[in-house]
Amino acid sequence: MKLYGLIGFPLSHSFSKEYFTVKFQREGIQDSRYELFPIRNIEEFPSLLENHPQLAGINITIPYKQSVLQYLDDKSNLPAGLDACNCIKIVNGIKYGFNTDVVGFEKSFTSKLKSSQHNALVLGTGGASMAVQFVLKKLGIDFKLVGRKNTELSYEDLNEKVIKETAIIINTTPLGTYPKSQEFPNIPYGALSPYHYVYDLIYNPSKTLFLQKAEEKGATIQNGFDMLAIQAEESWRIWNE
Repeated sequence: MKLYGLIGFPLSHSFSKEYFTVKFQREGIQDSRYELFPIRNIEEFPSLLENHPQLAGINITIPYKQSVLQYLDDKSNLPAGLDACNCIKIVNGIKYGFNTDVVGFEKSFTSKLKSSQHNALVLGTGGASMAVQFVLKKLGIDFKLVGRKNTELSYEDLNEKVIKETAIIINTTPLGTYPKSQEFPNIPYGALSPYHYVYDLIYNPSKTLFLQKAEEKGATIQNGFDMLAIQAEESWRIWNE
């Protein structure tokens, strides 16, 4: 039996096990299973591998997409300049790192992108944000990072003028993720309009308060479920090629 899984913490919001379990049933895959491995610290990762020698592939989510890099044996498949990994393939004990978030975000994001939307705010600076930044650079979309420290803008800088002049707003933070669904990024939502494209990497709940508030102002919205599905399929392709 081949074992695949997801590491991160917490994982109560994750649909990954359900997604792969349904996939295996639908496609008649009987020699594989997918499990969740919530680890409180990335230093637990080597023990996890030791205790589950049958692991053939691992997905990585918040907050370990950057810190897991130290445990990779091969980083050659990671896009140049992208220091984040969300997919590991294990062959004969060798851990190969990949980033399927890039493919997932690009395909999902561009499905609703308008040619007139050419600048963005990226909320958050973690591993998922790095994949988003990579794609925006590839697409030629100017962007500014918003965070609590060491970023071009802080949340206090996001006045109505900044929002009105920025067509795309992307949330890469966990704010609003189940079970803390009442949380949302602190931005002036009153400045949003049909001009805006608001994207939330969160997929549980399917419509966060961040997206609800944007939708009320007529903005185009998109959650992270398509990104999840695309990157999951890309992970499966990598694990089995």
